[in-house]
Amino acid sequence: MIPTHIEHIGIAVNNLDESIRFYENVFGLKCYKVEVITDQKVKTAFFMVGQTKIELLESTDPEGPVGKFISNRGEGIHHLAFAVNDLEQSLKLAGEKGVKLIDKEPRTGADNLNIAFLHPKSTAGVLIELCEPKADKNQ
Repeated sequence: MIPTHIEHIGIAVNNLDESIRFYENVFGLKCYKVEVITDQKVKTAFFMVGQTKIELLESTDPEGPVGKFISNRGEGIHHLAFAVNDLEQSLKLAGEKGVKLIDKEPRTGADNLNIAFLHPKSTAGVLIELCEPKADKNQ
């Protein structure tokens, strides 16, 4: 498995609207998408910085993963996401190399991506997300 690029950096925030205003007003970035991912109990907002995205994450439920993260650690960098060409194969290879997987199978993520997370206990304390674009159903 060789990542093709850093897909995005996920940042946990308490207030998505305030954080969007910060990135727009201070850095001059434009939020291009806001999306709720119901099964992950999160609302997201995206910005492009060069070829890398910034994903802001606001919990929609204090018991959700981002809600628990903020409760335990406060706002800040939540995860680092790498783009891969074959997510299923990448998960298989990571598991074979002894990496603890949070997701054994890809699942639907934000911004038209399939995603899977590697456990921070296997990655020097960093929550790592692997992702690939969803296949176009019209092809």
